[in-house]
Amino acid sequence: MINSALINMLMASRLLYGMANERVLPTVFATVHPTRRTPWVSIVFSSIIAYILVVSVDLSVLGGTTALLLLAVFTIVNIAVLVLRKHKVDHKHFRAPTWAPVLGVFLCGFLATPLSGRPVSQFIIAGILLAVGGVLWLINHLVVGRVEFDPSHLDESREHPHQIEPDQKN
Repeated sequence: MINSALINMLMASRLLYGMANERVLPTVFATVHPTRRTPWVSIVFSSIIAYILVVSVDLSVLGGTTALLLLAVFTIVNIAVLVLRKHKVDHKHFRAPTWAPVLGVFLCGFLATPLSGRPVSQFIIAGILLAVGGVLWLINHLVVGRVEFDPSHLDESREHPHQIEPDQKN
């Protein structure tokens, strides 16, 4: 359980960092430590959220909430697999058989609903966490404005992982 918690903490801080680099969240989360090159603001923020959750919610509920959110993500990913099939590309690529993502949508989708027998508390905590993310997105949207995703610069961001400079905003 401790290993899973550590992995979740690592993932959460890196997710915040990545979303800030894409200007989906406030760019303060893209701040990296000058010598260690770690996203320290994102680490501190996700650690504070984790601390609040650990001291105020039963660990079994937190584990169930994590599973619920992962099932929701897997449902969305499987839907994206089906949607992306409609886009034609000029190169060879892997294409999953249609039944696999359809089955994934239905199974993961079902397991992420109250019909699966999940306690309501898991949905409440998941909703609160999603609301926190929504508030951060709204703040960023009001400050930065609409952000268009440009995948062409993704390879560049691996070469130069640093804080986004203010002049890089829209």
